[in-house]
Amino acid sequence: MFTQKDKKQIEKKGITLLTIEEQLSSFRQGFPYINLKKPAVIDDGILKLSADEEEKYIHRYDEYSHTHSVLKFVPASGAATRMFKDLYAYLESEKDLQVFPSVNEVLTNITQFAFYNKLIELIRVNGDEPASLSPKEWINYILTEKGLNYGSLPKAMLLFHYYPDGCRTSLEEHLVESALYATSLKQKAQLHFTVSPEYKKGMEHIVQQTKKRYENLYHLTFHIDYSTQLPSTDTIAVDLSNEPFRDKNGQLVFRPAGHGALIHNLNAIDNVDLIFIKNIDNVVPDKLKNETVRYKKVIGGLLVFIQNEIYHYQQLWNENKFNNSELSSLKKFFKTYFHQNISTVTDMKQLLFRPIRICGMVRNEGEPGGGPYWINDAMQGESLQIIESSQIDLNNPQQKYIFMQATHFNPVDLVCSVKNYKGEKYDLSKFVDKNSGFISQKSKDGKPLKALELPGLWNGAMAYWNTIFVEVPLVTFNPVKTINDLLRPQHK
Repeated sequence: MFTQKDKKQIEKKGITLLTIEEQLSSFRQGFPYINLKKPAVIDDGILKLSADEEEKYIHRYDEYSHTHSVLKFVPASGAATRMFKDLYAYLESEKDLQVFPSVNEVLTNITQFAFYNKLIELIRVNGDEPASLSPKEWINYILTEKGLNYGSLPKAMLLFHYYPDGCRTSLEEHLVESALYATSLKQKAQLHFTVSPEYKKGMEHIVQQTKKRYENLYHLTFHIDYSTQLPSTDTIAVDLSNEPFRDKNGQLVFRPAGHGALIHNLNAIDNVDLIFIKNIDNVVPDKLKNETVRYKKVIGGLLVFIQNEIYHYQQLWNENKFNNSELSSLKKFFKTYFHQNISTVTDMKQLLFRPIRICGMVRNEGEPGGGPYWINDAMQGESLQIIESSQIDLNNPQQKYIFMQATHFNPVDLVCSVKNYKGEKYDLSKFVDKNSGFISQKSKDGKPLKALELPGLWNGAMAYWNTIFVEVPLVTFNPVKTINDLLRPQHK
């Protein structure tokens, strides 16, 4: 099937032939659908904390962060192309602007965007006058190199919010957030951005231009690093007959395997005690940051409490000091917080020595994306998981009904513990459910192809972590999925 030239191409990407064969097998066999048992709801899978409990965990987190290292991990790879989907559709259409209400909304409210002043400056540099531009010329100035070039930049580099002393990109908003809750030993704020190679210099430039200002403002030092999605995590594409897809030059085609590949980037991070994970586009201006900061500390403090308990039991296990009382206490602890029954010694060891994640969940207000569910899993029986619609057989009426009953939504609001009580980091690749990937339809050179995505970072890639879902308020979730979202009151 593969020529010597193919094998060299595969080897250059750092992928083994065995991995390619496994991927081809996945295309042919498909992935099994997740078997939903019921949605996770308050008091049955989702923890709702009282005001007193929240204050207790905030205090615990504040104490912990003064003596431990904390890092904020921000997936920020890829261009913001989908954010401007409607604008591109309008450019390519001969239909009137009124047929595109979302585009009309953008142009009608153009002065309200944080990027407006910069846009006007670029228009005039090109010798044009804003008043004389047609609607499509305005859109071209937003999307192309002629102007802002936003159609070819990552969300991290886009101006999101207006401030009298200067507008901020979403990347800058993450710096400020980190200063407010992810600052640890010696007033050090650590951030890790995953980036596409072509955008790394641009993001570094923004950091270099703005970092000192925020360091002076918040009296701290930023430690920022970046990683790219490894070429070895790309997956081979196939045609509709499940044979390797080749481009015009006869080369094999590989595609990025989705955010699930970032488990390898997360796995490479060392020397930190606690990791927050939050998407690049879920940020708010300073006037709304208080609630965001509060609930990051709440889930951080809860994790510190859970981690301390787990560490206590891990040490007892390693020192063979479990008595009946301790065993009874451990069983109650796992049942209360992780909804897991410990019935055998094997159960105990498997459940004790796992990474831990606390996931904030917001009330479902119709946003697209995954949610918290109880599932039936061959490996671990009933378990709590974050499930996407692509993992469900929506042609099965019962499964579709369960999926639609979700009361909460996953805003990608996580805090993670990835070490055991000795400070030894877990190998996160060992806790991935490799059967929870999915296959999507794409195209290249005008021909259809099938692409394979690895289990999502907070879905199958963390399937075998110890998981707790906690309700957090909707105000903590303000993603920018389209340019029109920047016109919402939360982003002004």
